Amino acid sequence: MKTSVRCGPAWDPGNVLADVEHLLAGLVRQPWGRVEPSVYETARLVTLAPWLDGHGRRLRFVLAAQRPDGGWGPPGGYAVVPTLSAVEALLTVLERGGPYPVGAAELSVAAGRGLVALAGWLGDTTLVLPDTPAVDLIVPALVEAINVRLGCLSSAPSGWRPDARLGLPSGMTTERLRAVRRLISSGATVPAKLAHSFEVVGPSAGLSSAVGPGRLGTVGASPAATAAWIGAAGAAEGTVEACRHLAALASRDGGPVPCPVPITVFERSWVVSELARAGVPFTAHGDLAESLVRALGPTGAATGPGLPTDADTTAVVLYALGHLGTPTDPAVLWGYDTGGHFVTWPGEDGASVTTNAHVLDAFGQHLAVRPGAGPRYRRVLGRLSRWLAEQQRADGAWQDRWHASPYYATACVVLALHEYGRGPVAAGAVDRAVDWVLGSQRSDGSWGRWSGTVEETAYALHVLLGIGRPLEGALNDAVLGGYVYLRQTAERPSHPALWHGKELYVPSSIVESFRLGAIHLAASRADLEASAVSF
Repeated sequence: MKTSVRCGPAWDPGNVLADVEHLLAGLVRQPWGRVEPSVYETARLVTLAPWLDGHGRRLRFVLAAQRPDGGWGPPGGYAVVPTLSAVEALLTVLERGGPYPVGAAELSVAAGRGLVALAGWLGDTTLVLPDTPAVDLIVPALVEAINVRLGCLSSAPSGWRPDARLGLPSGMTTERLRAVRRLISSGATVPAKLAHSFEVVGPSAGLSSAVGPGRLGTVGASPAATAAWIGAAGAAEGTVEACRHLAALASRDGGPVPCPVPITVFERSWVVSELARAGVPFTAHGDLAESLVRALGPTGAATGPGLPTDADTTAVVLYALGHLGTPTDPAVLWGYDTGGHFVTWPGEDGASVTTNAHVLDAFGQHLAVRPGAGPRYRRVLGRLSRWLAEQQRADGAWQDRWHASPYYATACVVLALHEYGRGPVAAGAVDRAVDWVLGSQRSDGSWGRWSGTVEETAYALHVLLGIGRPLEGALNDAVLGGYVYLRQTAERPSHPALWHGKELYVPSSIVESFRLGAIHLAASRADLEASAVSF
């Protein structure tokens, strides 16, 4: 497609390489990872940790993030969790009484507007809540907490009826929340993944021997879970380390906190894998490769301290190590094999196409290095190729549970199928995906689910440039438009939250690696660069 934008001077590939160098140095300089502050987590700390330095700044951060319609967060059902968290925090501050870090009237108005927005959404039978972690625990827990707060206030928030209460979304119950609370109260062993959302169990559940601060003092790689554990722990072992961890996190952004964090292994493995796949020349800093080797244990690798091992992170770590000159047998992934597809972790509700695309990468890369590997390794490539093709939407895209945008899922699957897929089913799925990307480009050259974004444009360019086709006709026009868009936004690349956590979040270094990889892929095409200069 042709666009109406114009480029500046020819792109200097040295700019990309310098940015890559800075990005890689940052992985070592900030080992916990770069994640933007979270409304959900910051609001949970307003409620759970008012003693933590920066309380007033956290409250002002929450207030400043409110949308004109009274909600918080991204569009649609993605707004429910951050809005519930923000409203509950504001009501808690009002219930505690003054002196307030901000005016009581401002708090009351913001809480009232949020309640009105929530009442409309939760009462809408067409509301679709996204498949984000622990959403079926978080929503009922916060609705319950808000209704309790409303009953304790001496006066209702501005614009809210004193007797009004929130209900649960259609089809949602408190059954699983009650079951989790009973499990923790019983002292039984709980799944490690529950630590990430420990804040929803409530203080009455007490502590579980399976939940506590791990390395670095974090509980579940979540400031909210860590604060909730501190509140329930009293003088238990690890409280000092957990408090230090929270204080360090709060100091990074002056009060507001991100989530998930730390994401050391996730960030390093994704960045290395992306740069390597895009053909960007780079030198690994410090002990980057060694840290990924150390991350692999008997059941694989975890995103970071406080989180369970999972097949997604494990597969990407293996793929990254292969590119760093340390190829490792992916046999550990067999522990996640269901016989049809691979689960992200045992007992997963649903399935992830990006996890399976990354598993295909890991096994495919291993076979490329060791073609004599057993027949089980070869068979899995065909099986995953068929399974991934079966998950493709009718329009040619893929959607995944770890990212809001179909462009991320589609890029992951297309690149895996193109490089390691087996049979005509893989080639056909790739062709349909390319047609979908070509047909969904915006008039300014960008791509995006809700609006054009740098991140999603980078994913689209990876699809179009990563399959080795000649740049002719509509394909050339589309790639040129996307390349120009990325060049125009190079000095101001804003990244909206698109990654699935308890709310949508931005893993900044990972997103930046995809941007730089896409620019490098495009700039490496002399024919494309010549067109862009005269565009």
